[in-house]
Amino acid sequence: MERFGLVGLPNAGKSSLYNALTGGGALAAPYAFATKDPNIGVAKVPDERLDRLAAMSKSKNVVHAAVQVVDIGGLVEGASKGEGLGNKFLANIREVDAIVFVLRAFVDDDVPGPDDPLEHLRVVEIELALADLETIEKRLTQATRQAKLDKGAAGELDALQAAYDALSEGKPLYRAGLSAEFRDTLKPYFLLTNRQVLAVVNVGEDELDRIPEVEQRVRDEFTSAGDNVEVIGMCVQLEAEAASIEESVERAEMLEGFGLGEGALFRMVRSAYHLLGLRTFLTTGDKESRAWTFYAGSSAPECAGRIHTDFQRGFIKAEVIHWDELLDIGSWVKAKELGKIRIEGKDYHPADGDVMEFRFNV
Repeated sequence: MERFGLVGLPNAGKSSLYNALTGGGALAAPYAFATKDPNIGVAKVPDERLDRLAAMSKSKNVVHAAVQVVDIGGLVEGASKGEGLGNKFLANIREVDAIVFVLRAFVDDDVPGPDDPLEHLRVVEIELALADLETIEKRLTQATRQAKLDKGAAGELDALQAAYDALSEGKPLYRAGLSAEFRDTLKPYFLLTNRQVLAVVNVGEDELDRIPEVEQRVRDEFTSAGDNVEVIGMCVQLEAEAASIEESVERAEMLEGFGLGEGALFRMVRSAYHLLGLRTFLTTGDKESRAWTFYAGSSAPECAGRIHTDFQRGFIKAEVIHWDELLDIGSWVKAKELGKIRIEGKDYHPADGDVMEFRFNV
């Protein structure tokens, strides 16, 4: 299962966000390093399409897509040199597929630490960039020697040099303007800043009207990052309280009462899911409606393999209809009668929201 890590300074709201996402019981305390070992849980990816298909099919069981969430201990200035949790902290980040920066924007005299989200961002980015710089320096020396003997290594050397130049200025790779080819070349080094980033700006309960303002302030800092970064503002404390309410109607009423609509939590999970390059195809029937995760650009047989390897190995064809068209028609059987179900072969690349059934023979 793909995973994203919650990263930030102590007391930014990481553990509260983790609890809201996963229903976990991580200690959320107003002092540094309350989280020493990472907490790991699973967050359901909300999907109205699936819920509506399940209602149409009168499904007995509904299974949402999910991602893993890792609550990583607080980072402090000097982490790249061993301060705070140091190397242990950085190692935990290397193990995630995408990073969620939790940036504090709330004022609380009882909670130590800065309340400026840009200060949080500055410290986090510098420490991650310095850690990457150390990795690149070692590899650059080796690659320079190798390129003298092997002209085919010149492409890697160019990518490493571009990364070195950016990181030397304290600039993380996701906002260094590196080409997609260079970033792909650097992937085997598991660099901390060569990945997608979602920034959550955490405001106080009495500052909900400031969310658009602080969101934009942080977004402006990421102008050079292009599509590599998304920014979402929320009050983590309120979202966590709403998430703890089991009754969905009461939860919706609470969020609506604060003018928060469906809440930012769902939007954040969906954004993180898409940042990882993940998409969803759906299956539906009276026994079960389920969301299946696949990587954008996957073929129909590869998607079939997400259900079972036998489906991929013996793939014959896929029967496909988009979710909204199926809902309009009212049932899979009726869509088939009307000739609305398409037959697709091995070269088909499913779209997000396709409803599919697979034919296979092993």
